[in-house]
Amino acid sequence: MAKTPKILILNGPNLNTLGTRQPEVYGHTTLTEIEAMCQARALERGLAANCRQSNSEGEMVTWIQGARGTCAGILINPGAYSHTSVAILDALLTVELPVVEVHLSNIHQRETFRRHSYVSSAAQGVICGFGATGYLMAIDGLADLIGNAKGSGKKA
Repeated sequence: MAKTPKILILNGPNLNTLGTRQPEVYGHTTLTEIEAMCQARALERGLAANCRQSNSEGEMVTWIQGARGTCAGILINPGAYSHTSVAILDALLTVELPVVEVHLSNIHQRETFRRHSYVSSAAQGVICGFGATGYLMAIDGLADLIGNAKGSGKKA
């Protein structure tokens, strides 16, 4: 029996406060609810999801580095680190895995400083503005990337 491919789902700073933090921007869905949605969608797509959240840039870099050789891809909502972290960008480039970046809000309609994401340079796809549903879209995209990376030509 083939081993189930694992994906790493990373959430950055302040995303642990979803549901109560600026619901007019980020919605009312909690991170726990998003993680449950992600677990279910990953299973539907033949993947196992490892969900993590950190307010620490270094911890996120360590988790990204640990994904090399253990995960088939990374879904990341880097939060505010999108706009500041060359370290996270470098880690994502180093692991050489498919990456999909997701944001709950449309960062291109927000403050000017939020419109640039370092992480996007390492991502095969970026989804923003769809709220919690964006995570499901990102898993679907990542599953397709992983399936194509295997050379199967089929969806994972």
